[in-house]
Amino acid sequence: MTEYGPSARATPPDPEPAEGPDADLRPTAPRRSDATRTAILAAARERFAADGYERATIRSIAKDARIDPSMVMRYYGSKEGLFAAVLDVDLRLPEPAALDPQGVGRVLVTHFLDLWEENEALTAMLRVSVTSSAGAERIQGVFRDQILPVARQVCPDPEQAPVRAALSASQVLGFALTRYVLRLPPAVSLHREEIVAWLAPTVQRYLTAPHPQTSP
Repeated sequence: MTEYGPSARATPPDPEPAEGPDADLRPTAPRRSDATRTAILAAARERFAADGYERATIRSIAKDARIDPSMVMRYYGSKEGLFAAVLDVDLRLPEPAALDPQGVGRVLVTHFLDLWEENEALTAMLRVSVTSSAGAERIQGVFRDQILPVARQVCPDPEQAPVRAALSASQVLGFALTRYVLRLPPAVSLHREEIVAWLAPTVQRYLTAPHPQTSP
């Protein structure tokens, strides 16, 4: 005899965390999901950095993360989506309105040093940008665009903000490349206060100094 009704329906298991009033009945699901995403992103950063965007494959990334390739596709949709996620970063810059224009260079350099020293993912992302033109454009855009509101707030002419933001990004990224990726000994050996003393005045000048006069 065939049984009808809710008890006869087989509901496929949902590996995603439940939402709504029953979500607390599955406390471990979000942790599994987060751990999977973390493993995928970590493997992708290393693989993109080692092989470049073109040569890296979803299969190799999944193997590094010790998961099935279908899981990578499920979370990120495509290699392009995964690559975008790898290079999507919030620099957590201070609120522009709260910055003192006269001390913005020191604040930004100190902030970036904190990020590089505490977050290995940023170094991995920089390595990705070195091996991929698409990665370089992406990470340059992240730095330029997130510094742009700061430049608009403190520079003497808002129309110059994009150029000033780009110049400031070039200073921070250039130093990060030499210290954390290329690991040039003189850059690695610098103490924190020495780095701030060297870089902060340059970033300050980029953001707040009058526009340099050029010959016609």
